[in-house]
Amino acid sequence: MGLTLLATTHRVAPGLLTWRAWDALRSASAVRTRPGHPLLPSLRDAGIAADEVPDPDAARLVADARSGDVLWVAAPEGDEALMREIGALVVDDPLDVEVLHGSYDLPGARLLDLVSVMDTLRRECPWDRKQTHATLVPYLLEESYEVLDTIESGDYGALREELGDVLMQVAFHSVVAAEREDETAFTIDDVAGAIVDKLVRRHPHVFGDVTVSGADEVNANWEQIKAAERAEKSGAEASALDGVPMGQPALSLAAQLQRRAARLGAPDDLADALPDGQPGDLPDVRNDLGARLFALVRDAAARGLDAESELRTVSRVFRDRVRQWERSRGPE
Repeated sequence: MGLTLLATTHRVAPGLLTWRAWDALRSASAVRTRPGHPLLPSLRDAGIAADEVPDPDAARLVADARSGDVLWVAAPEGDEALMREIGALVVDDPLDVEVLHGSYDLPGARLLDLVSVMDTLRRECPWDRKQTHATLVPYLLEESYEVLDTIESGDYGALREELGDVLMQVAFHSVVAAEREDETAFTIDDVAGAIVDKLVRRHPHVFGDVTVSGADEVNANWEQIKAAERAEKSGAEASALDGVPMGQPALSLAAQLQRRAARLGAPDDLADALPDGQPGDLPDVRNDLGARLFALVRDAAARGLDAESELRTVSRVFRDRVRQWERSRGPE
């Protein structure tokens, strides 16, 4: 005699239970759950009769369990309030109560909740419903910079939240894309599937039979695979600079273009010969500031530094000095 509380997760398909869970369901003298529980169809298929109880009473469950083995199939969200009531009832009058986990979340299972929440927001929130890929762009950039800021400041406690904000943007774009009815439509599963395929394809030393001697050879293989992908996509027009986002900040853009050109083996004088203004293109631009900045980015790379990070570091120092100066002035 006793009471078994069967806990399951809604993030696993109903019916995918442990052997212990199925054994407990078959051996119980009474199986009870709320009407509409997602496990009910699987129980019927297995020939297990379950009593559907709209308003479960903890005292009744405990009383019945004192005369036979009763199994309560908890709601997917956990039935915590009911379990607390049962726990309080058996403190002074002990009863054999077991919480049996019939299914468990796999790593990444909470991503299913994110998909569900985003679908709901897209349907029911007026603001979320009106968003497009274009209107969401500023938020994606803002959230990405906030991730960068937490890492550079060493605030790793806040990193989880900031990464969640970026992940939400991925889910948001995916739910917007899923609404289209042409060949450009895709879902969050398509996004995940594409990056999985790319990672497997670009890591033949992990998922294939390629042998590498170290990280340098991994990088070399990576570049070869990317070049083959560009050639397949663009044919004779393929370039090592394909895929460089021209909308990124200018310093990081210059650094990425220079890195790509260096990997390609482009002559150094292609950078040296950059004019400060080409006739016919920008006739009113006659200063050399852009060329000097481009050269500074190149110099930073040669010294193993990132110009964007170096400038940001100096900017942070300047910010702190301004704040200190503000405090020293006192209230105005």
